[in-house]
Amino acid sequence: MENSNDPKADRRSFLQYALAGGVSAGLANLTIMRSAFAQAPSGPIVIGHHCELTGGFASWGYWHNKAAQNAVALINKQGGIANRKVELVTEDTESNPAAGARKLRNLIQRSNAEFVMGSVHSGIMLASIPIATELKTIYMSMGEATEATGSKGTRYSFRTGMDTYSIAAAGVPWCMENLGKNWTVVYADYAWGQSHYQETKAIVERLGGKIVGNIPVPLDAKDFVPYLTQIPPETQVVFSIFFGSLSVAFYTQSKSMGIGNKMKMYSVSGTLEAIAPADIEGAAEGVYILENFPRMLKYKDDAFHREHNKIMAIDDIDARESGSKRVMAKSHAWQSWEDMFALKGAIEASGYKTRKDTEGVIQALEGLQMKNSLGHPQGNKLLRKEDHSGILDCYISHIENGRLDVKKKVAKEDLAIHMPVRHNLSKMPA
Repeated sequence: MENSNDPKADRRSFLQYALAGGVSAGLANLTIMRSAFAQAPSGPIVIGHHCELTGGFASWGYWHNKAAQNAVALINKQGGIANRKVELVTEDTESNPAAGARKLRNLIQRSNAEFVMGSVHSGIMLASIPIATELKTIYMSMGEATEATGSKGTRYSFRTGMDTYSIAAAGVPWCMENLGKNWTVVYADYAWGQSHYQETKAIVERLGGKIVGNIPVPLDAKDFVPYLTQIPPETQVVFSIFFGSLSVAFYTQSKSMGIGNKMKMYSVSGTLEAIAPADIEGAAEGVYILENFPRMLKYKDDAFHREHNKIMAIDDIDARESGSKRVMAKSHAWQSWEDMFALKGAIEASGYKTRKDTEGVIQALEGLQMKNSLGHPQGNKLLRKEDHSGILDCYISHIENGRLDVKKKVAKEDLAIHMPVRHNLSKMPA
């Protein structure tokens, strides 16, 4: 950090220093390659991005796409990966599992993507992992259904970010101590919501609590009143799992019914991704949210976070984009950025040149330690060898005056206590 705090160091020097920290994290003797791309004998490395540019997740996909593009531009500016230029090829999943599966084959078989940064839509992600495995292509999952690095994971599926298993491990223990032991779970009835329900239920019950209400809601629901009236009166904590317009409808109608006056409201960052609490007229005021990258800079204020915000062109308070009112999907889109640097480190460490060397990249990713840096601005983290899961710091925030104020940092070591390894993907064939 000395160089980044030196007032005489220019921005270029800082970028070189910061990137060196991130790319070399946990890997021996890696250096940034600066020779001209024309000298690279193997041409560019093609990395695919399986991204939600349209459909229900487009507000997130915009940020995943922007983060990936900026990361590639920065890597190429610093010399590429292993002295080779990175070529980013993006396919729109349309937020649809059938379309997403087709587009993944396009990325790998037509565009020759050697690695793929995957979908944040859990249904698309789970449909894609078997295809990526069949085609022997590493798939960096971004959706949160735990099955991707669990029962449906393979040697080719990795996830640097959170899943429903780690989210439950990070948030439920604190909420049980501080909010209440009788829980009702109200959730979108598809892979993401179902997985949250199962993982939360397991930890609530293990810690001596009780699920008193289980309320799945169809994805096309607009009127939440029939579901909100099902919440049992003995409920102390309402755990809600929705996204986008469903979240807005849930919070707005819950507020009008006074649910938050009777019970504590808890949720995860996905329910307010790309949404500013202030913009929904106080509907989410008082809700507790588990973040995995604080929306407000002041809760992780270091040179790398500040520089990342500058590159992404967002402010340091509400994560709004300069020149627009867009709010960054900050707790998720960092993966599009960081996965690029994780791949860079693993590719360089393994000596990868062609697809026949993919197993070496897999081995380099398994157990990868990522150091807080510009390449990894979310913070120090581990890509656990056995289940390919990200182990990282999280933050429990409370919505106060329309903003996410952090109340508790959950250290990655504390998170890991509540999420023992359940699947060993590292023993599967490549």
